[in-house]
Amino acid sequence: MFGLLQDRPLLIVHRKPEAGVTRQKLIDFLGTKVAKWWLPDAVQFVESIPHTATGKILKTRLCEDFKDCKLPTA
Repeated sequence: MFGLLQDRPLLIVHRKPEAGVTRQKLIDFLGTKVAKWWLPDAVQFVESIPHTATGKILKTRLCEDFKDCKLPTA
């Protein structure tokens, strides 16, 4: 997923069980807020987001967990 000229956004979402959020709803919402090239190519829903002891998102763990993530092809 990471590499020279191949970095693409992956949206990792912790969704509440009662939320009716879908990939398409998120993409549609973000499409009105950010530039087109910032839109994620893939959305992954997870049970929880890992945090450090100080409460920051543990990005190294996310990178490790999703290192083999395959983005959808056009």
